[in-house]
Formats: sequence, structure tokens, C-alpha cells
Amino acid sequence: MSTDGLGTQPSATTYELEDLVAQAWQGRVRVPHFQRDFRWGSQDVVRLFDSIIKGYPIGSLLLWVRHSGAEPVTLGELRIAAPEGENTFWVVDGQQRITSIANALHPEGNRHSLFSVHYDLKAQKFVDRPRVMEDYYIPLPILFDLVELIDWFSDSGRGAREYFPVAQRVAKMLRQYKIPAYLVRQDDEEVLTDIFDRMNNFGKRLSRAEIFSALFAGPEEGSAHRLSLSRIAERVDTQTGFGLIDANTVLHSILARRGSDPMRDIRGEFADGDRRVTSDFPGESQESAYAESEAALVRAVAFLQRDAGVPHLSLLTYKALLVVFVRFFAHFPEPTERNRTLLRRFYWRAAVGGPTVFKGSFTQMSRILCALVRPGHEEASVQELLKSMDRSVREIPSAVRFRTNEAVGKIILCSWWWLQPRSPLTGERYGQNDLSELLAEQSTAALAVHRFFPRGARDVQQLWAAARLFIPSPTESLEGFLGAVTRPSVYLNGREWLDMLTSYCLDMNVVSLLDLGRRDDFLRARQEIIENNLDVFLNRMTEWKFEDTAPLDSFDMDEWTESGE
Repeated sequence: MSTDGLGTQPSATTYELEDLVAQAWQGRVRVPHFQRDFRWGSQDVVRLFDSIIKGYPIGSLLLWVRHSGAEPVTLGELRIAAPEGENTFWVVDGQQRITSIANALHPEGNRHSLFSVHYDLKAQKFVDRPRVMEDYYIPLPILFDLVELIDWFSDSGRGAREYFPVAQRVAKMLRQYKIPAYLVRQDDEEVLTDIFDRMNNFGKRLSRAEIFSALFAGPEEGSAHRLSLSRIAERVDTQTGFGLIDANTVLHSILARRGSDPMRDIRGEFADGDRRVTSDFPGESQESAYAESEAALVRAVAFLQRDAGVPHLSLLTYKALLVVFVRFFAHFPEPTERNRTLLRRFYWRAAVGGPTVFKGSFTQMSRILCALVRPGHEEASVQELLKSMDRSVREIPSAVRFRTNEAVGKIILCSWWWLQPRSPLTGERYGQNDLSELLAEQSTAALAVHRFFPRGARDVQQLWAAARLFIPSPTESLEGFLGAVTRPSVYLNGREWLDMLTSYCLDMNVVSLLDLGRRDDFLRARQEIIENNLDVFLNRMTEWKFEDTAPLDSFDMDEWTESGE
């Protein structure tokens, strides 16, 4: 580790809140691109102002003082045409606080629900987004501006004049509240990211991806055009419609592509001399690593969608498996058809029985499985992945408990997608684009899943998969769907209508029970169909009873000798 640090110790000072806010509104306070996104909720903002008015300390700021050019600046919901300046403040620590204060006190920022804070003059407390606007609720921008404050109380129709002394006192406390700050004057951006890392890696809950992004952010100039974890996720979604992969999974995918342990230390990732383990791609630049990892992610997602029958991220049982496939498709971009089939078996065997093998530790799942993917040995890698599931459970999971955010629920959803759901009006199959448009960036498939009986079914039956209907369409409503299902469309012939029913685990008998209002009988009959379909689907996908041998023409005696065969 380098012993170089700051040539000059940061200077300590304090700012009155009024002065700091004015500088923020003028564009003299900016957020470096390596900072995480704004993550506070409205209650966090309310608590911040409550601390201020009580005189509690809210922590010091760490501000990087540097020259900055004229450019548009975004601070929360504020869009500022910032001028050029020699002593601009770049927030290394304190972004959430400065952004909250500057937005809640600004007329434009306060319009947005996250920063819509008011002061309850009667109860003498801050509140967010009042549902009923009483006369004694005063918006923070008015409370903060003396001229606006006087005008507000001068309104002849307002019934809160008795609270003017309270408002004056609170306004004064806000404006004069003192915030301590450390000012760093340093041209070396690596020193700043090192400080950011140290401040946020001890006692604070930044994600691993956020630390990684800060460490390898690069210079401020040109940041808008460089790949980042979030930009990779957006580009993969654009290309595949798979949904927005979270930053931690993108990071682990990058690490898995470059080495067998995606959970390794990240600090020396792009400095080969500092790495404890040799990279699979020595000398590779960060830019190239990001680009190649994006390409491997796209190939892995395409495999899941086309071969494994997992159309969207919200139907992926374990993200650890996506990381493993990224490593595989990074080293073997075009595997043989036989190996693609074997990989499909591996995915579904791991989806069903993986937790029993890894005892629920998904960190261990990705670490152990990634180590089985050996660069240059495609067949051996596939065989090792399959063997890792030899001790896995081979039972069909129960469909009596359905949750869209649980692995079993996602398995059931994939079995429903496999039936190729169709429009009850036209008989046309819903496609990947329909599902992607509906779910977009959703982390679960809840928007596509509806309850047959929101009220009236017995509690135990409400949990059954039979009580749910999977409609992968952004335009179809439940009411319209049920009406069309129970009354054949004039656009469908008898065969087409039966095919449509089958695609939802329905048949004529089950539909008649639904039409007659026989809920218990309907749910029991449909549950049997769902369980039979799940059994067929998983046996088709896992092929537990089939031989897993590699294609004969792929055998390499030297390779198999090395792998212990």
C-alpha cells in the first residue's frame, strides 16, 4: 500500500446552513461521479430536519475543493446551470445530507414527494407529504425565506397567525444552524477515492459494488461516456429485455469472468502486481474488462432465456447462477449444442436442489461453482458443474405455497411461461417483449401475477399456486381476462380455445367450476393440473434420468487425464 497521502491536512471550518444552501443552489456544490446514488427515503429527510431543529449534530462534511468548469449540475431533483469556479465543493462525504437540505428548502425540490417536507406549527414537528393540507402546515421553502414567510402569515384568509412566533423561531434555527466541514485541497483523485473507501468501509453500510465503483471511478472528465456497473446493467437490459440487474451482481459477474473467486478482495483488481491470484486476462484494462463482461452477461442472459426458459430476471431463482454462467460464457462464447443442453440441465438441477448442496449460502454457491469453470476446458467444466449437483434433492417442489419472491414461486412461474401463455381474445402467444414491457425493472413478477379470489377463498388455499393467474401482458386486465376465459372468443375456434386454456393450466371442466362459483372445487382441480405440469416441466428441464456424457467427438484424453477421469 502506498504511503503517499495528503500533502496538507484538511482544514476544518463551519458553515451556517443558510450559506451552504445558497452555494448549493448556485451550483458551487457538486457530487463526484464515484459517489453512490441518492438512497434516502422521505422519513430520513424528516429526521434530518428534526435533528437540526433540536440542535443535534448531523455529522461533518468532507468537501473536495477544486476548479470546476461551467456545466449543468444535478443535485437530487434540482437542475442547476452551474458557472465555472475556482473553489467548487465536491462532496466526498455528506451527499445524502446536503442533497436533502438543498432540495427540501427549495421551491422546486420541495414539490417532489421525497423532499416534500412541511412544518406542523401546531404540533411543532416536521411532517412529509401531508395528506390533508391544514392551515398550520407550512412548506419548508416558505419557512426558510423571510419575505415569503411574512407574506404567508399576512394572508388574510389564513387561520394560523397565532403561530407566527413559532415559525420565526424555527426559521432562525434553520438558517443559523452550523454544519462542520473538512476542506481537502488535493489534485490526486486516487487519494480522494481512497479517503472515500476508508470512510465508508468502516461502520457504514455501503454495498460492495458502491465501494468498487468509487475505487475504480476514474477521472471526473469523461465519466458520462465510460462504462460503469449501472450503465452495464442498463445496456444488458436494452439488448435482452431481461430486466435491470443489480450492481452487486454486475460486479460479481465482472470478477467471475476475470477469476475463479467472485468474492475476492476488490482493491487491486486492475493492478496485476497487487493481486494475490493471477487474472484469467492479465494486463487487461478496466475499460476492456467492463466491455467484455457486458458481452459475457448478454450471452449468459441469452442462454437463460432461450435454452433454460428463464425469460426475465424476476424469474431467476438464484443470481449466483447468473454469475456462474457469465464466467462460463466469457471463456466459452459458443459452446456446443450438447453442452448447452447439459448446462440447461445443470441450471434446473441447481435451481431445485442447489440450496441443499450449499446449505442456503449463495456466496458459497457462486464461489464453488465458478471455480469449476476451467478456462480452455469446455467439456470438463460442464461435467464438473453437473457433478456438483449429484447430491442435490431430486424432488419436485410443492406448489401449495406460492410467493413471487421465493425460489419455488419463480420455478412455478417458469413452468407457466413454458406453456406459452396466449391471449384469450386472439389466441396469439405472448412474447418476451410483452413480459419485458410489463415487468421492466421489477425485481419480482408480482405485476404479472393476479389472485383469482382476492377475498373469499380459505386462508390455506390463498397460498396455493392454483389461486394465482400469470398474465404476461402489459395491457390485459384480470377482469377482462376472466370474462374472456369463461366465454370463448368469436375469434377462436374450438381447438384454439382449448390451447389457450391449457396455456394457463385450465381446461373446460375447471373453467365450468369457476363459472359456477365452486371455488374450492375449482382450486383443487386446477392445483392438480399445475402440479402435473410442474412435474413434466422439471423432468423435461433437469433430465435427471438421462446420461450426462459429453459428445464423443469432444473427448480429449489429455484433458480428462488432467481432470482426474
